Amino acid sequence: MSAQKELLNMIQSRKAYKPEEIAALYDKLEPASADFMIGTWYGGKFDGGLEPNPINWCGKRFVDASYVEPMLCRKEDGTVYAWDNWGTAQLREVAYGGKVQATLIYDKHPMMDYFRKVTEDVVIGLGDIKGMPTNFYFWLERQK
Repeated sequence: MSAQKELLNMIQSRKAYKPEEIAALYDKLEPASADFMIGTWYGGKFDGGLEPNPINWCGKRFVDASYVEPMLCRKEDGTVYAWDNWGTAQLREVAYGGKVQATLIYDKHPMMDYFRKVTEDVVIGLGDIKGMPTNFYFWLERQK
C-alpha cells in the first residue's frame, strides 16, 4: 500500500498512532509548496482523541506568506475562530529531512510546522518544537 493510501486510512480511522509510525510514511511524501498551502485547512491529530484538546484546535488559515492564523479553534456552537494566545505565523519554504517544503514559522514560539502532500486536498504536518525530544504529526484537509 502506498504511503498516501495508508495515511488516508489512518486519518479516516481516527485511531491513535505513534509518531514513528507517521514519520516513516511522512518521509515518503512529496513536499507542499508555500503557494499550495494558501487557504483554510481543518484537521486533527493522530492521537485517537486521547490527548487533551482544551482549546478545541481544528485547523490553520494561510492568508498569505506573511500572515497565517496557526491556531483555529471551534466553539461549542461550531463557530471557528483564530485563537490569538499563540499569535500569528509566517509561511516560508525551508529544507527539512532533505526536502524543501512549506514551513510555518510561529511568531511567538520556537516551533515550526513542515508540510507534505498526501493528496491535492490533504497534507501531513510535522510539528518541530525546539527542545522537545520528538516531533508530533497532524493532518489538514483543504476547505473549498
